[in-house]
Amino acid sequence: MLTRRALIATALAIPAASSFARPAGLATAAPMVDPRLVERALAALFRHHRHIWSRDVIAIADFGLPSSAPRFFLVDILRGTTTALLVAHGKGSDPDHSGRLQLFSDVVGSAATSEGAYLTGDAYEGIHGPSRRLIGLDPTNAHAEERAIVIHSAWYAEPDMVAKQGRLGRSDGCFALGKADTAAVLARLGKGRLLYAGRIDG
Repeated sequence: MLTRRALIATALAIPAASSFARPAGLATAAPMVDPRLVERALAALFRHHRHIWSRDVIAIADFGLPSSAPRFFLVDILRGTTTALLVAHGKGSDPDHSGRLQLFSDVVGSAATSEGAYLTGDAYEGIHGPSRRLIGLDPTNAHAEERAIVIHSAWYAEPDMVAKQGRLGRSDGCFALGKADTAAVLARLGKGRLLYAGRIDG
C-alpha cells in the first residue's frame, strides 16, 4: 500500500524527497496561489485519490479574493505553469453584490458557491454553451449535482465587467467564466480531475 507521501509524489510526478506538505512540483507551478490553499488542495487530492484519476492539471479557486481579481488558478503540474482567470461566485454567497464572497453554502436553492473538492465530469452543451459537470466530493458540496453546479461561460463573467462596474456579476453557484476562458478550461481541465474551491481569510 502506498504511503501518503508516496501517493502524492507519484500523482504529481515529483521527487519523493520533496516536501510532504507542499511538494515542489505544485509549489513551483503555482507560486501565486496562497500556500495554505495549495495544502488544502493537496490534502483533497490524497483524500479523494480513488476518484481523481488524472493529476496532470488541477484547478484551485481562491474565493478569498474579490471577483475583480483573477482567482481561478489552472495549474499544469507537468509543465510547471499556472494560468489565472476571472471567475464569478454565487448570488447567495454575496447577497449585497459587493464583489466579495461572504459565505459558502451547499443548500439546494441557495444560489451560493460551495467550498470543497470537486471531480470534473462530462463536458456537454447546455443553456450557457459548452460546459462541464462537477461532482462534489466533500460534505460541504455534496449536493453539487442536484444543484447543477457546473463550469460554464457567462456574459457577466467577461473581463469588461470589471472595467464597467469594478466586479463581476454573480452566478447561481456555478463556476462562471468568460467565454474564451471557459473554452481554455474545458480543453485543459478534462474529465477526472480536481477542482478545489475555498478561501483562507474569514
